[in-house]
Amino acid sequence: MTSSALLHPFADPAKPEGDFVKIVRAEGTTLWDDTGKTYLDAMASLWFCQIGHGNREMVDAIGTQLAQLDSHHIFDPFTHQPAIDAAEAIRSVSPMPDGRVFLGSSGSEAVDTALKLMRQFHRLNGDPDRQILLRRTRGYHGTNWGGTTAQGIEPNRDGWGDLVPHFVEIDPDDVEDAARVFAEHGDRIAGVITEPIQGAGGVFPPSDGYLEGLRRLTEQHGALLCFDEVISGFGRTGSWFASQTYGVTPDLITFAKGVTSGYQPLSGVVVGRRVADAFESSDAMLRTGYTYSGHPAACAAGVTNIAIIERDGLVARATEIGERFEAAFAALTRDGVIAGHRGTGAVQAALLHADGIGTRQRMLEGGVVVRPIGEALAFCPPLTSTDAEIDTMIDVMVASIRPA
Repeated sequence: MTSSALLHPFADPAKPEGDFVKIVRAEGTTLWDDTGKTYLDAMASLWFCQIGHGNREMVDAIGTQLAQLDSHHIFDPFTHQPAIDAAEAIRSVSPMPDGRVFLGSSGSEAVDTALKLMRQFHRLNGDPDRQILLRRTRGYHGTNWGGTTAQGIEPNRDGWGDLVPHFVEIDPDDVEDAARVFAEHGDRIAGVITEPIQGAGGVFPPSDGYLEGLRRLTEQHGALLCFDEVISGFGRTGSWFASQTYGVTPDLITFAKGVTSGYQPLSGVVVGRRVADAFESSDAMLRTGYTYSGHPAACAAGVTNIAIIERDGLVARATEIGERFEAAFAALTRDGVIAGHRGTGAVQAALLHADGIGTRQRMLEGGVVVRPIGEALAFCPPLTSTDAEIDTMIDVMVASIRPA
């Protein structure tokens, strides 16, 4: 039998196309498949749809931009207003309002760019031997070459042959492990990349003092700190960025996903002033970029999305959603239904007493989409989700843990 032309990511290549759930429509927090069945999207698709699906304001803004300027690159000597406006809007809500913004299309592109910038920063400062980059166990940083190497999820690194050299993995919770690595290699360490709250690795908020410890170590040893906020950016943790939620400002921030709520592919790196100064004072050209860096329609989506999040109070709504999940999960933990819970804002996980795949499948049958990660079930719904929708997500989970 001839295979489908489509090769699905993170899937069994032999799985028949007919065994996938075919989504045909979406509105608000609701999805429809090709049989007419509805689902509550408790994962905001893939951690990204902050403003909900089917927002006409976003669709109209994208269409208007396409009609005016469908696409043009921003390599020297060209620029255009949508890219300028998007960079300013992103910078203005970031913890680095005097920084610069590099634009790409995917979180993986953003991560690989940040890794390159960290190494190049030290070359520009006359220290080319600083090439070591620290990654955290459980970290997820996309699937491009650098991001695959930076992953702290070993199965995602295996099978690809030799990856990028000079990466060292550190304990995800004990900052003293990072201190030992800095004591041994400090004058050769270019930087550290970490998610403030680890998402795809199982929804792990940072242990007390961990991010502060990384900030202190990088400053003491002249290295850079990069926060991968592809999941946690744009309101998801109850602040515009998780770095603001946790009160630690890095040197670089990668972003994607929530910047456009997924309506267009847009990503990038917020480059703090210390790093920007090094590039601005150098005579060297910035020799990196992508064909779709600053794509006009994607940038128009980013500007409109940020305006909607701000106008509709969705940053504060993330805190309310988190509190509702946490209250329910705490009660379910006391009752023994679940083993525990963890999360920050509208990124939450229920910890089960067994692997989550079976429960995820029963929840799918019950009309709720979640993401199983080992014994955790991840919840990351649109920030427009109602209290009733959140309650339904939890009720379906409980019924799926206790199937009839």
